[in-house]
Amino acid sequence: MDIDVIFEDADIAVVDKPAGVIVHAAPGHEEGSLADELVRRFPGMAHVGSADRPGVVHRLDLETSGVMVFAKTQRAYLVLRRQFESHRDVRKTYLAVVHGTPKPKSGTIDTPVGRDHLSAVTHWNVLGSHNGISLVEFKIETGRMHQIRIHAAELGCPVVGDRTYGSAERDRRMRRRPARLLLHAAELSFLHPATGSRVTFSSPPPDDIVYAG
Repeated sequence: MDIDVIFEDADIAVVDKPAGVIVHAAPGHEEGSLADELVRRFPGMAHVGSADRPGVVHRLDLETSGVMVFAKTQRAYLVLRRQFESHRDVRKTYLAVVHGTPKPKSGTIDTPVGRDHLSAVTHWNVLGSHNGISLVEFKIETGRMHQIRIHAAELGCPVVGDRTYGSAERDRRMRRRPARLLLHAAELSFLHPATGSRVTFSSPPPDDIVYAG
């Protein structure tokens, strides 16, 4: 597996996850996970966190690309898990191609998501629009499952290629039909688990995000 390791030290490994790669093993995806590949590169990660999710402190959907951090030590794992669960010190920025243009072009949506109706806050900013689609920057204060996808749909502008919350009809009408969910984790910022200093890592958008339309 060709995985781009953006940064690594004794405590963490930051990677640029390709679309279509699962983060950890799951039913139907027992092999070929990102976590398994990192354990091959960094064998000590095998004993960090849980056996089925070694080093995993947060996740991205299968089709979502972009920047992620993994823990290489148990201490780093515990510190990072607390940060991601509390949402106080972690900052996440995503890019998404959506149908239509959110109105207004920037704002905040604060509506609960999921079966448990968990609080979820998403800020959006339209970066550009053409041919009935828009490139939107999303910054999330919380990290709920499918948060951006749900909130984009609630804005009336579902993420292109989203087979759960999106519009298959609008996808079919596109000049270049999407091969996947066009969502990319562009930037991740958190406190380094060993030093406590803020660190920020980014991933450039892949071609299917840049040239969507």
